[in-house]
Amino acid sequence: MSFIDLANPTRFLALVQRLLPWLAAATVLAFAAGLAMAFNAPDDYQQGATVKIMFLHVPAAWLSMFGWALMSMAALGTLVWRHPLADVAAKAAAPIGAAFTLMCLVTGSLWGRPMWGAFWVWDARLTSVLVLFLMYLGLMALYWTTEDPARASRAAAILTLVGAINLPVIKFSVDWWNTLHQPASVIRLGAPAIHPAILTPLLVMALAFALLFLTLHLAAMRNEILRRRVRTLQLMKADNA
Repeated sequence: MSFIDLANPTRFLALVQRLLPWLAAATVLAFAAGLAMAFNAPDDYQQGATVKIMFLHVPAAWLSMFGWALMSMAALGTLVWRHPLADVAAKAAAPIGAAFTLMCLVTGSLWGRPMWGAFWVWDARLTSVLVLFLMYLGLMALYWTTEDPARASRAAAILTLVGAINLPVIKFSVDWWNTLHQPASVIRLGAPAIHPAILTPLLVMALAFALLFLTLHLAAMRNEILRRRVRTLQLMKADNA
């Protein structure tokens, strides 16, 4: 089956049906390994045991941005190439991305309390991530409140592409402004600035979170395709009544 064949929703559903059990099993195994490694990871000499919040916070932060980047690519597929599954992919990714962004904000607040003395500060990185979360909610509201699916998909695609401007702001805010948030420690020029005893479980947890995102996204796309088919059948039945 080629990549072009996946543009056919029926073939896509068949592939997802085969992949989901394997992805779910891989996700459970990755989380089991990652959590075991995270619990056994050493405490930081400055932050103590609170550094272990990193194993939830950092993967959630990465996936919050990845979710919007994925929706931006899907938006191009909707507006430029009219790909039949592009809008399905974008709509399915929105609530998942919002959930990971909320997890990023909550874990970041819990981590910030012992480090900064406050659950929240109007730091450039924190504020831009909060804006991302609000954009996710706005996009979901647009999908839910617009009755015409075609109109909703076009409007959502435009909003997604405009909102993508926030992604480099989130990424480079710690470099552009003097913020409380620490600079990049893993994805940076040169070697990571984290000890291997902490970096290894972090990467395993990141893999587990990525597999979870993929599993949830494919399942959500499957459900959205079936939901649209049911809606089409209902409209056909109403027209013939």
